Amino acid sequence: MTSLDEPGAATAPRTGRPRRRRVGAGGRRGVPLPLLLPGVLALAFLLLPLLALLVRAPWRSLPGRLTSTEVWQALQLSLVSATAATAVSLVLGVPLAWLLARTEFPGRGLVRALVTLPLVLPPVVGGVALLLALGRNGVIGQWLDSWFGITLPFTTTGVVIAEAFVAMPFLVISVEGTLRAADPRYEEAATTLGASRFTAFRRVTLPLIAPGIAAGAVLAWARALGEFGATITFAGNFPGRTQTMPLAVYLALQNDPEAAISLSLVLLAVSITVLAGLRDRWVTPS
Repeated sequence: MTSLDEPGAATAPRTGRPRRRRVGAGGRRGVPLPLLLPGVLALAFLLLPLLALLVRAPWRSLPGRLTSTEVWQALQLSLVSATAATAVSLVLGVPLAWLLARTEFPGRGLVRALVTLPLVLPPVVGGVALLLALGRNGVIGQWLDSWFGITLPFTTTGVVIAEAFVAMPFLVISVEGTLRAADPRYEEAATTLGASRFTAFRRVTLPLIAPGIAAGAVLAWARALGEFGATITFAGNFPGRTQTMPLAVYLALQNDPEAAISLSLVLLAVSITVLAGLRDRWVTPS
């Protein structure tokens, strides 16, 4: 027999695996100082401007400023145009995401790169491109104007188009990632039972990827709500017709900084609400 005083007595059986070292309370190791300082500086860099916005906000006059006619017009137009742009992104973006995730065709990588191009393209450049394509003298816009009398630039419809152009890639990327993570055998099983590809997509795939579609739609809506560059270039800045909240902030900053701060607080509150709604999918670690 082995006495308890002998080395190795009363220990766990040898399995050939190295034992784990015990770390500090909560199972976390100490943070290296070279990583801690840049991390804290990065956090301060991101939060200080937002804190400054809250500190300098005209809280006493805020209710009166937010109830003005101009603010409500800009807010209503922003909400309506962002919702319409999200609807356009859903109708066009979900089928595009399915094609990128489920089908093989020549140049698919190039198509995916072009779809994500508006994410890195300066919004003003996107607005110029929309003018060249859909303006009165544009590649397509000249035919819309001469054949149907449809003019898109500097209209509310132009706001929706500009916002959809910059917001749709967020939806496509989110839905495509969800489709790639979903098991395609469910669709294949539905087709073997006699369902068409579209029926399988509608009855099987859509319910399966519904959380990804919802997350992408919220991200697209938030991006459309905050769009500035493409909107002011393609749709202009006309109060009550094309002036959204970001454009109203820019205009107010030149004449009334406190009004600009008040409008910025509204957009900040909307952004926080969006993050709170997506915390289970994008913020909370798995």
